[in-house]
Amino acid sequence: MKINNIIGVASIMAAMLTACESGPKFQVEGTISEADGKMLYLEAMTLDGIQRIDSTRLKGDGAFCFNAPAPTNPEFYALCVDNQRINFSIDSTETVRFTAQLPSFSSSYTVEGSDNCQKIKEISLLQSALQQQVIELEKNQSMYPGDIVDSINVLVNAYKERMKTDYIFKEPMKAYAYYAVCQSITDLTTTYQLFNPSSNRDDVKCYATIATAWDGLYPDAKRTEQICNMAIQGMSNTAPVQPQYVNIDKSKVSEVSIIDVELPDINGKMHRLTDLKGKVVMLDFTIYSAKESAERTRRLRDVYEKYKNQGFEIYQVSLDNDTHFWKVACEKLPWLCVHETDGSAVNMYGVVDVPTFFLINRDNELVKRSDQVTTSLEDEIKKLM
Repeated sequence: MKINNIIGVASIMAAMLTACESGPKFQVEGTISEADGKMLYLEAMTLDGIQRIDSTRLKGDGAFCFNAPAPTNPEFYALCVDNQRINFSIDSTETVRFTAQLPSFSSSYTVEGSDNCQKIKEISLLQSALQQQVIELEKNQSMYPGDIVDSINVLVNAYKERMKTDYIFKEPMKAYAYYAVCQSITDLTTTYQLFNPSSNRDDVKCYATIATAWDGLYPDAKRTEQICNMAIQGMSNTAPVQPQYVNIDKSKVSEVSIIDVELPDINGKMHRLTDLKGKVVMLDFTIYSAKESAERTRRLRDVYEKYKNQGFEIYQVSLDNDTHFWKVACEKLPWLCVHETDGSAVNMYGVVDVPTFFLINRDNELVKRSDQVTTSLEDEIKKLM
């Protein structure tokens, strides 16, 4: 290649780089005290995962300044140091300033230049406080397990109502509203969404409100597509099951009051409900992806381990749309876990809400439905043993 051609190519590349660097930018600046020598990272929290944008080694004065391409719609970012994070959002070409110190980097910072970032800070601190309260309750050995669950539910429900009033429904087109509805907390055993559109119809309303607002302002954004899809799927998942009049095959009614079902387990093996004759059976319809499912499963495991050697069995029917999730969720469970394939079992048993269970005695006779239980599940099982 001739030298003038090389120069020409280099000039074009330089021009392209200059054009890229001269595009719209946002700026994040500030100071982090007591952090001399620490690495500070700027990360983008994309739908495809965390992407590191820039980094700097802090000096004695703690000053930093990052510049990055401005997003065309609200996006989320984080400043990270020593495994601590400050989450924030950027709408366009704004300048946001943070002041913080170690070791309380993620909890005692100040933010200027963005109302969205200030709101996200408020939500993050409230979220952290809720998580700590939940963990403290779970560690409390002086309380009964049922009382712990009730106390946690009271805390979480009150928190969600505050989020709805102060952040989600107030300005659903804002980045902080999107941030609020996508929160999760990690307790001693798992991480779960606070607003779960796959199982809670009230939570679906929160997603749908934000989806509508974002679709009007940012119709081409990936985040709009994502939250719209979650709202639509949630509406489908949580729609009340409409009982249908079905012609039940007389061969399935093999006993006085039980309708037989035959469904596959995670390995595809078929299991008939009537094959459990001689045992006390809990026919349970559930959704493993529901927020309450993990705690309910723990309670069922305690009851099952206590009575399985006395002839107690659980025939648990999953109604999850995601069969992969179902298989993973029930892989380690000790009872019979099967999956509804065509809605026939739900219709034949008139299930309109989940979870719903039925108790069946040793003679394959249906004894009681969950909404008829006035004491405790354990007490009802004892009566049938």
